[in-house]
Amino acid sequence: MSSSTAFRPARRTPRQRRVSGFGLLLSLLIVYLIYRNVGDSDDATHQIVLRNENQHVFPPAYAPPTATATTPPNTNTNTNTRAHYYNAKKPQQPSCSSLPAMDDILVVLKTGVTEARDKVPVHLETTLRCIPHYVIFSDTDEHIGEAQTYDVLRDMPLALRETLPEFDLYNRVRATGRGGLTDTDLTQDVNSNFGKQNNPGWKLDKWKFLPMVNRTRAAMPHAKWYVFMEADTYPVWANLVTWLAQFDPQRPYYLGNQMQIGDVLFGHGGSGFVLSQAALAAADDLWQSNVARWDEFTAGQWAGDCVLGQLLNEAGVSLLWAWPHLQREPPGEFDYFNEGYGKKPWCYAPVAFHHLTPEEVRELAEFEQRWRAAGNSRLLYADVFQNLVKGKMSGIRQDWDSHGEAGPEDAPVEEAISMVECRSLCVSDAKCVQYVFAEGRCWTSPMPKLGSPREGFTSGWLSDRVGAVADLERSCRRASWVLD
Repeated sequence: MSSSTAFRPARRTPRQRRVSGFGLLLSLLIVYLIYRNVGDSDDATHQIVLRNENQHVFPPAYAPPTATATTPPNTNTNTNTRAHYYNAKKPQQPSCSSLPAMDDILVVLKTGVTEARDKVPVHLETTLRCIPHYVIFSDTDEHIGEAQTYDVLRDMPLALRETLPEFDLYNRVRATGRGGLTDTDLTQDVNSNFGKQNNPGWKLDKWKFLPMVNRTRAAMPHAKWYVFMEADTYPVWANLVTWLAQFDPQRPYYLGNQMQIGDVLFGHGGSGFVLSQAALAAADDLWQSNVARWDEFTAGQWAGDCVLGQLLNEAGVSLLWAWPHLQREPPGEFDYFNEGYGKKPWCYAPVAFHHLTPEEVRELAEFEQRWRAAGNSRLLYADVFQNLVKGKMSGIRQDWDSHGEAGPEDAPVEEAISMVECRSLCVSDAKCVQYVFAEGRCWTSPMPKLGSPREGFTSGWLSDRVGAVADLERSCRRASWVLD
């Protein structure tokens, strides 16, 4: 797969894979030469066994109370792995909602050394605070608040780590700790359809997915469900357990926001994805049967969630297209009104939001807590828009873009006009609810959207019309769920 092949929403008819670029070909050649030196199949098999028998033993994501007995180490003979997992619960917090089904779920947060200290702490205070079982996988071992992150790459072959350029960041941090980080490592690269190609941590990230599946299984092999999130993901736990209760975890389920690179369909990692016990076991068994082959495959890709999607596909586990429960936007940038894949989100229950700043994670957690405290048993996209987003859509915001990145099909309705004229243009159009002005250009829209900060752009809304559009949406008598 080529690095010029971007993420795109999944299509029912996959396109042919494009020719790989020079960089990926070089990586593939390096991996081939490394594994050619391993020897015949017997040696290769021996290497796989060593990697699993000597794998790191993971304690819990939080220290168990000293007075609480822990379960003995789990030995899973099917996967040839050994790991300790303390099935202990933190003391129940007064403000924690009762979600007994979470006892059967292991939450996996994937992060990295370049972002963990900025993004993980807010989750320990919000999304993970009441969760009985979670583990945080990273590219280094370190304490963050009450939690421990675990280096999921520690068992990668030394020859790979010393040869592939993606591991430069990893090797520096492994040798000298955080002192090995550079300004470039910590610079937040702009996200695109090709990911963050200039961010060293992002380029390393693709190698975490398959070892993460293996370590997740070792951590809690008898969980019914495994929920994977990233450090800028916000999961809505009450909606999640209601959704999962409608599936059989003994069947191989792979629930994710459908994306496609080349001919590979996969669940987008940042949107969050869910694997049943059966699906995780099938993927891990296949990975362990030929680790060298999957290392070679990973070297030729640029997105780890795509690599995992291919592994699951070959393991016989197909993706259940879970949009809009799982999707790629924060509340302010999500499109609540237009259809996608034949579904209109309004009456669906959000299970996760993505691309949230720590401040937005905290804001959404506080909103959800107030919502539940008021006696609301369900939370729909309609509720999020009406009670969290709509109130922010009034007046004018400087350095704010409610329109999003403009493409060729989104030409401005007028050019070389003023902000005042842009607003007047919107007012004169009965369907217009908002407008954006930048550098003499004016965009208008009939659909409400809050948007996000963007220097040099000014956004405005006609709040009465925003409310009118929302009022036209149907009343949701019950939540809608994606089940097949």
